[in-house]
Amino acid sequence: MSTNSKYFSTNKATWNDKVKVHAKSDMYAMDDFKKGKSSLMQYEREALGNVNEKTLLHLQCHFGQDTLSWSRLGAKCTGIDLSDEGIKLAQQLNLELELDAKFVCCNVLDTAKHVDGEFDIVFTSYGVIGWLPDLKPWGQMIAQKLKKGGTFYMAEFHPIVWMFDYLENKPIMKYGYMQDEVIYEEYEGTYANQNSKMVSKEYGWNHGLSEVINALTEAGLHIEYLNEYNESPYDVLPALEKTSSGMFVTKDKLYPLIFEIKATKL
Repeated sequence: MSTNSKYFSTNKATWNDKVKVHAKSDMYAMDDFKKGKSSLMQYEREALGNVNEKTLLHLQCHFGQDTLSWSRLGAKCTGIDLSDEGIKLAQQLNLELELDAKFVCCNVLDTAKHVDGEFDIVFTSYGVIGWLPDLKPWGQMIAQKLKKGGTFYMAEFHPIVWMFDYLENKPIMKYGYMQDEVIYEEYEGTYANQNSKMVSKEYGWNHGLSEVINALTEAGLHIEYLNEYNESPYDVLPALEKTSSGMFVTKDKLYPLIFEIKATKL
């Protein structure tokens, strides 16, 4: 087993456990979702606009709420994720909600081996690239799965966010912005339920913005825009404050919390 395979299998086991906890959490609001509430945030809705009848590939979809939210808007969706428990729940939700999304269990870097065809849109969001040791094959896979003229869109937590260790009471700057070494964390609970007794064992990697941009442009994508925001749609970091618009910010707003990229396959 290669070193990365060990990392991925540990992460897969943790995400399988997270599925059970997250499906019951307030953050994922499953009852409201089943009644028709969209799980999508304003950034991605505004960026992609009308997706009716467009084919959409959702990378690292967890248990498919965003995939199914795009499906409700008329997109022909395929969601992929490393967690077989996540994919199983996504398939159950798809049946229960009488939608037509497809779900495939695979490592995101192996997507092209498991998913046929090209797509109008490739989409990924919030807490995704940190699970990947190298973004070059990720960028190449995205380009491979996009139709010519197709759109790639991502919204993601800003690399500065991942420089901090949040396991103590106060965030401590501990990790490099452009750190190559793997980061291992083991802690009780999960971002969607910090009181859960589940133990998260996670291997992750930090990627600076230049690495993200270069992985996409070297694969043949044209960057339409890169935007950075000092607010997050999710309350997943310590001591964030809620704004009147429903976003979450740090008290001093000294650094961005998320970024978004929209790109086109040339």
